Amino acid sequence: MAKRLTYWIIAALVAGLVVGWAINSSIDDGTPAAAARLETIAGYFSILTTLFLRLIKMIIAPLVFSTLVVGIAHMGDTAALGRVGMKSLAWFVSASLLSLTLGLILVNLLQPGVGLALAIPAATADSGVARTAFDLKNFISHIVPASGIEAMATNEILQIVVFSLFVGVAITAVGEKAAPLVRGIEGLVAVMLQITNYVMRFAPVAVFAAVASTLAERGPGVLGDLAYFMGSFYLGLGVLWLTLIAIAFAIIGPRTRLLIRYVRDPLILAFSTASSEAAYPRTLEALDKFGVPPRIASFVLPLGYSFNLDGSMMYMTFASLFIAQAYGVDLSLGEQITMLLVLMVTSKGIAGVPRASLVVIAGTLSMFKIPEAGLLLILAVDHFLDMGRSATNVVGNVIAASVVAKWEGGLDPREDPDVSTTPAPSGHGPAVAVDSFDDVRPGQTAAQSQHQSSS
Repeated sequence: MAKRLTYWIIAALVAGLVVGWAINSSIDDGTPAAAARLETIAGYFSILTTLFLRLIKMIIAPLVFSTLVVGIAHMGDTAALGRVGMKSLAWFVSASLLSLTLGLILVNLLQPGVGLALAIPAATADSGVARTAFDLKNFISHIVPASGIEAMATNEILQIVVFSLFVGVAITAVGEKAAPLVRGIEGLVAVMLQITNYVMRFAPVAVFAAVASTLAERGPGVLGDLAYFMGSFYLGLGVLWLTLIAIAFAIIGPRTRLLIRYVRDPLILAFSTASSEAAYPRTLEALDKFGVPPRIASFVLPLGYSFNLDGSMMYMTFASLFIAQAYGVDLSLGEQITMLLVLMVTSKGIAGVPRASLVVIAGTLSMFKIPEAGLLLILAVDHFLDMGRSATNVVGNVIAASVVAKWEGGLDPREDPDVSTTPAPSGHGPAVAVDSFDDVRPGQTAAQSQHQSSS
């Protein structure tokens, strides 16, 4: 099913491009009436995408909570939890610096904004994107949820992680008395993964609608206007992918090739929907199949969604310096490095903010006397850029979880990606013997399969 779903998503992506382009070409005549009609049609298409993303958000909170709690319970002690946490944060900081630095180097080499020679706008000109300033007090206080239920209701990933940490550590401290609760939460994991399978069947329809909506409203011309900037950014993402994969090869070894094959489905989903959140359930399954222990994957992955957004990091560097180049604002190397560090810090406080990268950029431009209205240059193509950075965020988090698993003692025996299995009626794999409680996959008991089948 997983391989067929990938093909369906690719087909839906191509069909969306064709249909969106055809609708725009047949209606757009440059008049306001045509533009209004195209906007209406795009709105109808976007209903399907909105429904899919709401379905994804519906399962994210219980899935993150249940997998993380079970993962912590399987770790066995708080020392192991602290060790994994420190290794994860060390990787996140290093990967963030790598993304920002590569972006800084490439945008200076390629100079996509040079030559546009835009006039400096009035000081009152606004981009229309709400600015945010990094506030240490608000950031730290926001990490801890006022209510675990509220955090889940609002899909605050970082707050859900904190709440889950407390629950998981408490379960570990209580010991045997909490065993029934652990089994119940394992059952919740199995149920949520089954719901994920149902939701993912709708993915090709959502992908078609998302692409068709964007092309129908904006037309192919919007891609040509900023083609060099977009091409430069995607080249940067390609270099970042190669660098991260090379580092993974150095740490994990040749098995990294299999990781790329397993993560193909969530990558395409994240790219085509421009949402790394939409790919979260499939990413968790891909890591499970690759052999990342659930206690590692269920901890590192949700944490990475707040602290390890490699694609977004590179985008913020590219976009900020592109706007500076377009307006002829000359920044010294020291100022550019300072901007890099500011972006790294401020980006950690905006998890869950819509169009978070644009919000951070808007708040950073004014610090360096770069016209904030320059964001209007890239707003038109932001959706197409978001597709690339969403997929890159998935790559970064998958590699982070795999590397931390390797540092923590190695990967579990892998599944063959070319062997498709048929799930049992209960949603679990066939029953086989396992050697220890720590080898059990989320949602499975010790008498059940170590390998979770993916439909």
